Amino acid sequence: QVQLVESGGGLVQAGGSLRLSCAASGIIYSSNDMSWYRQAPGKQRELVAAITSGGSTNYADSVKGRFTISRDKNTVYLQMNSLKPEDTAVYYCNVVQIGIFTHWGQGTQVTVSS
Repeated sequence: QVQLVESGGGLVQAGGSLRLSCAASGIIYSSNDMSWYRQAPGKQRELVAAITSGGSTNYADSVKGRFTISRDKNTVYLQMNSLKPEDTAVYYCNVVQIGIFTHWGQGTQVTVSS
């Protein structure tokens, strides 16, 4: 059974930084993509950043140049710098194995005060 455990959320002032971590256990396939999504109140969940098992990355336009996604085997990180109030959301870790099996973390709250 796959489990994703997220950590690193919290409250930070605008301009500050946070680092999110997501440790995945029970991953079977070496081919897997890991991503961070976020969902703000009243809004749809959106992709923030993704990284493939080969290390290719992509980012939402709104976070390019400020956020960096990285991974170490089955742990994925999201370094968030120059945070803005509009980054406030629940951040979710996502893993997709061989393009078929999708798993979600429980979410971690990030709040950026102005």
